[in-house]
Amino acid sequence: MSLIERSFRERIVLVGVVAWPRGIDEVEASLDELALLIDTAGADEVARVVQSRDAPDPATYLGRGKAEELHRLCEQVDADTVVFDEELSPAQQRNLEKLLGRTAIDRTAVILDIFAQNARTEEGRAQVELALLRYRLPRLRGRGTSLSQQAGGIGTRGPGETQLEVDRRRITRKIGKLEVELRSLEATRQTQRRSRRRGSLRSVSLVGYTNAGKSTLLNALTDADVIVENRLFATLDPRTRRLELPGGETALCSDTVGFVRKLPHQLVESFHATLEVVADSDLLVHVVDASGRDPEGAMEAVHTVLAEIGANEVPELYCFNKADLAPEAAARLVERHPGSLACSGRTGEGTDHLLAAIAEALRASDQTVELAVPYDRGDVLAALHRSGEVIEQRDAGGSLLVRARLDAPSRARFAPFTNGRRNDRFGSASPPSENGTVDDVKVPSPGKVGDEDGGAEDGGAF
Repeated sequence: MSLIERSFRERIVLVGVVAWPRGIDEVEASLDELALLIDTAGADEVARVVQSRDAPDPATYLGRGKAEELHRLCEQVDADTVVFDEELSPAQQRNLEKLLGRTAIDRTAVILDIFAQNARTEEGRAQVELALLRYRLPRLRGRGTSLSQQAGGIGTRGPGETQLEVDRRRITRKIGKLEVELRSLEATRQTQRRSRRRGSLRSVSLVGYTNAGKSTLLNALTDADVIVENRLFATLDPRTRRLELPGGETALCSDTVGFVRKLPHQLVESFHATLEVVADSDLLVHVVDASGRDPEGAMEAVHTVLAEIGANEVPELYCFNKADLAPEAAARLVERHPGSLACSGRTGEGTDHLLAAIAEALRASDQTVELAVPYDRGDVLAALHRSGEVIEQRDAGGSLLVRARLDAPSRARFAPFTNGRRNDRFGSASPPSENGTVDDVKVPSPGKVGDEDGGAEDGGAF
């Protein structure tokens, strides 16, 4: 499914257009990032062309004269492929390939190619293949009637079904099959999430621009031993690990796919089920590379994707990573964003402060409630200690009065024991039901916390 030839390192010419509202600095920064993407995909930049226009040409993206100049440059540097910084329409791509005499692709194709290289799990490969097929479907090209098939039978005079129609129908059928497959995998993922919610464990997601150091930070916080690589999109499949917080609480921490400017909408749509782990989180730790060229721009790009997947309302904590490489830049960013902090996932510097900040942010939504727990309901008392922070417990004559700090789901869970509105049917102990619950208060049963890709975590039981 590759879009870039990898039997050798292709020679690539990069092309960008300066058109309002994008200035030259923004275009150059975007081309610098595209060069990194090209390198990650396994090719080399040999030249770069930038043109200033009121707007990209609807037929050839560049003006006709500039396209001919680009053709001459490609001949001089012996380029194999031309990569454009903005997404090309199918018509623009066809016209450019005729003019240039070589392959013309866009930034979206490069990102899809990198995802195709890095997908490892069954779900990840299916998601990437679905995105690739959705990208390719409108770009299928007819090859005339030379490859037509004669359809035997009455009423089929003339050329039969063309190869273009066969290819289009084959891709449409494959897209439908992948969508069914992903819905099945999504159902499994939803079952895993419901199991985690029953365990009353908070969820924290590490989000951020690609190569911001999220996997390194996950290793520093949880001893996850996740493989770390210094390249873009090294992590596609989210990994979830148990996170021990300073106050004794336990949370689940997920490392997610990195974001990038102009993330293809095909990928966002195909990876929507995977990205739901972000939208369902109690807290987002937004990891920013403090040593990067444009940290603020990277943060803005991440916020764009978060809004697209419906996670822009989740509480967010800024963590400026790689402070060991750029301590002054990290300090300026922390000063500019109150409530944020700086750390280094590589050296471990500042990770203690980060854990404390995560615990404090998770407690921010907690409320203190008073509960009247019968003496014969030790199971409820044990569940309270697991679900939140028990501040005080004392005898209240016939029951135990417990003051505890609980989050919203736990408050709803223990509502029958709220002091002053106790329900009679909770007055005596009841044997556990087959599904592991005691009356309506669910008591989590032992089980392993798994990776999002279905593998078991090394952490152990709830």
